[in-house]
Amino acid sequence: MKKKVVIAGGTGFIGQYLQAKLKDLGYEVVIISRQSPHIQWSNQAGIVDALERAEMVINLAGKSVNCRYNSTNKKEIILSRTETTEVIGNALLACENPPPLWINSSTATIYRYAEDRPMTEASGDIGTGFSVDVANAWEQSLFAFKLTSTRQIALRMAIVLGEDGGVMTPFRNLVRFGLGGVQGSGNQIFSWIHIEDVFRIILFLQDNKDLSGVFNCSSPYPISNRELMMHMRKAMNRKIGLPSPKWMLEIGAIFIRTETELIFKSRWVLPERLEKEGFVFTFNKIDNALQQIVKNPSY
Repeated sequence: MKKKVVIAGGTGFIGQYLQAKLKDLGYEVVIISRQSPHIQWSNQAGIVDALERAEMVINLAGKSVNCRYNSTNKKEIILSRTETTEVIGNALLACENPPPLWINSSTATIYRYAEDRPMTEASGDIGTGFSVDVANAWEQSLFAFKLTSTRQIALRMAIVLGEDGGVMTPFRNLVRFGLGGVQGSGNQIFSWIHIEDVFRIILFLQDNKDLSGVFNCSSPYPISNRELMMHMRKAMNRKIGLPSPKWMLEIGAIFIRTETELIFKSRWVLPERLEKEGFVFTFNKIDNALQQIVKNPSY
C-alpha cells in the first residue's frame, strides 16, 4: 500500500511543485481543491477518507492576494483561508487514524514593516493592517484545534521563488523590458525562499517529530529590493534597468488590478527556529537561487 500525502489547495504554483516531488518519492498525492477532478471542499466525507492513514496534510488553500483589496476581495481572501483550515481541522477530528502532521501555510507578512532589524519567531513584532489581520486569523483557525494525535505547524512563508510561476514572472518581465531598476526607494527588504527549500523544509518537519508551532519559512539571507533587481539583471544578462518610482507603480497597480504592498513592504524575516534545529538550505543566497531559476537562455 502506497504512503499517502494530502495537499489542500494543491493546484497552484507551490502545490504542483510539491505534488511532483512527493510523487517522485513514491507517495500517492491526494488533492483537495475547488477544481475538478479533485476532492471538493464541500465533500466532508471524502476529505475525512483522504486523511485517514495519510502521512501528512499540507494546506495551501487561499485566494491569491494578487488583486485589489476591495471589500469583496478582502472578505474572500480571509474566508478562503480560515474556512478551509476549519474544514481540515474538523475532518481530522473525525478521523480514526489521522495523519501525524498538519502543515498549514501562513505568511511572513504577519510581521511589521522592518528596515531596522530582522524578525524571528521569538523576537518578531506582529504588524498591523489587512494583511496582518489575514495572517492572524489564518493561524488562529489552525491552532484553535487541540489535536492529540496530529502535530500542527504554521509555515510563515516569505515570497516563494521558482521557475514555473509566482512573482518571478512579473519580475522577469520588468527586467526583460528594461524596467529592472529599483522599485520605490529600493531599501525595502525582500525576504524570499526557493521553492525547492520549501519542499525540503516540509520533509525536515515531517522527520523531526518533536517540532510543532510556528516556523519562518525564508532564506537566512534576505536582501534589499536594490540588490534583488541587481541580481535579476545579472542573471538575465541585462545591463540597464530603469527605476520605477512609487507613484508610477501605484498607477500601474490600479490598471493591472493588484496592490503595491508586495513590492513596497519591507519584510525582514529570518528562519531562526529552522536553523537552530539544524536545517541546511540548498539555496541560501539569492544569486544561487536565480541562477537555477533563470537558467533558460530565452529569458
